[in-house]
Amino acid sequence: MTLQALGYVGFGSSDLDDWRQFGTGLVGLQAVERTSSLLAFRMDDRKQRIVIDRSLSEGERFFGWEVADAAALDALAARLEAAGVEVASEPGTLADNRRVKRLISFRDPAGNRLEAFYGAEIDDKPFLPGRSISGFRTGPLGLGHAVLTVENIDAVMPFYVDLLGFALSDYMQKPFRAFFFHINARHHSLALIETGRNGMHHLMVELFSLDDVGQCYDIALSQQDRVNVTLGRHTNDFMTSFYAKTPSSFMVECGWGGREIDPQNWQAVEMHDGPSLWGHERVWLPPADREVAREMRLRAAAAGLRAPVQVADGNYKLLSGTCPWWDGQRQTS
Repeated sequence: MTLQALGYVGFGSSDLDDWRQFGTGLVGLQAVERTSSLLAFRMDDRKQRIVIDRSLSEGERFFGWEVADAAALDALAARLEAAGVEVASEPGTLADNRRVKRLISFRDPAGNRLEAFYGAEIDDKPFLPGRSISGFRTGPLGLGHAVLTVENIDAVMPFYVDLLGFALSDYMQKPFRAFFFHINARHHSLALIETGRNGMHHLMVELFSLDDVGQCYDIALSQQDRVNVTLGRHTNDFMTSFYAKTPSSFMVECGWGGREIDPQNWQAVEMHDGPSLWGHERVWLPPADREVAREMRLRAAAAGLRAPVQVADGNYKLLSGTCPWWDGQRQTS
């Protein structure tokens, strides 16, 4: 695969003060002063991961996808141009702004601005979270995942799969049509939800501790209309998370315990049990679809649908005793 990870994202907004409070006080990002019209956030050793730009109109957005080096970037540009995609080799001033060595830009069929880059700058100062958290799971997995709404998935998917090299992780048809794609061991770095309009649905950031998510949830609950999806656990990537409404109206999913996959041997499947094992009441869904999602969760509960918790080394403690369900899972795996 040419693309390695989601390296950075940017959004247009005039609400820099609200974004600062949201990013630091709720999510736990580190705010980095840039200019009076631009606010950047760190979440690890890189100089920036998320950018809020007042010079861009509300709703404008860009996604920075990382490649290994200059040769990989040139090969990607050539492949896109051969397919009739207009590619711009961006000037050094923009590369400096993005804190990378070099980048190109192009658009997907839904009009989203995509950037491919290499050589992200590393900060010599340690990451200092905006509130007391254990940190974010990034590294080779990238900053998290982005989920886009599209008019028609079938019109957009070939661009990401055939040209950019994304591989399908899984998909669902109910309670809404959604397809999930990977480029590394993160279960998905990109997802497309068919809603009849093109837009930004949510950005996921993964924290190291479940308590980080729970405390973040408490903060969100204390703010009126902040929670757009209640605490729950997904069926496909096993993430325990909730979704908070940003100052730009799309959502940030704050999660823990995301699933890793083997990209070389992964087999995509259709999911029939809905998007969540439990929880995740979706305020953004129409009432009829919310009812379908609720019924799917209740059926999953009645069927005893379970999934093992995904933990990083050192982020768990084994209990004494036995677990018949888990012992059965290990014997059949």
